[in-house]
Amino acid sequence: MEQILARFWAALKHGVALIHPDSPTGALILLGLFALLGILLSKLLRHGLRLLLERDRAQRIDRLAATFLGKIGHIFIWVFMVMLYAHAIPELHKLGSALLASVSIASVVIGLAAQSTLANLVAGLSLIFYKPFRLGDRLEVTVPGGVETGVVEAVSLGYTILQTYDNRRVVLSNSTILNTVMINHTSGNPRVMAVVPFSIGFGADIDTARGIAMSLARDHVDVQEVVSCPVTALSSSSVDLELWVWCRDAGVAKGVRFDLLEAIKKRFDAMGIEIPFAYQNIVIKSGTGVASPKESE
Repeated sequence: MEQILARFWAALKHGVALIHPDSPTGALILLGLFALLGILLSKLLRHGLRLLLERDRAQRIDRLAATFLGKIGHIFIWVFMVMLYAHAIPELHKLGSALLASVSIASVVIGLAAQSTLANLVAGLSLIFYKPFRLGDRLEVTVPGGVETGVVEAVSLGYTILQTYDNRRVVLSNSTILNTVMINHTSGNPRVMAVVPFSIGFGADIDTARGIAMSLARDHVDVQEVVSCPVTALSSSSVDLELWVWCRDAGVAKGVRFDLLEAIKKRFDAMGIEIPFAYQNIVIKSGTGVASPKESE
């Protein structure tokens, strides 16, 4: 029994000697241990956040803030592991004076190189603090290619991702979206008014055309309320009207507008109501007289 204890004690002392930070082998072993500890803590943080959000059925916790702060937490975990490892290895202490001498220069270089990255990070923190939108909100933003409307899919440390209705991903830097005028179609009351413009000829009866359009809107399953159908303009060749209806949200309103435009066109064709289009009279003169006018589009 004494021999077994002696061997166990010798093996334990040998193991402790192996992980001594003064030896290269010990430094490598400690590096692996700190790396495993960092991976374990990151997984625990990710798992804890997922459980917290799953149990929050009333959604009292802001998903956007939880996701963003979770990513920052992962960064702090690894920074903390690096600091612990540097403190545990004596050889790294000797580099302290040399590192301190170059900190000022390195900070300037890194600051200039990572200026946009730091700006996006600060902008992301501002989005979390002021909360102009949340995950799942439908935003309308102006981008170089025009106006895009999409659902907020993710907010990372540097970028915000919108998913459009046709399943495209619009990636905007946090600093860009923070300085962009946006319309949040979901915040507060998500109900949206769909505006359906259409035109009739001057010879058509306004009340009949208005009644048809409003009747079609009332029959549409996604229309919550029909507001009005006023005359908006008397153009050079048409009487312009707009059909105003309330819909559940911006995504539904877009589809309702398309459906009603098609339905109004088909019903007007069946009822003989003219939808005017631009045309011109061409008069052809010949040497013997004037020909009769011809119409062309």
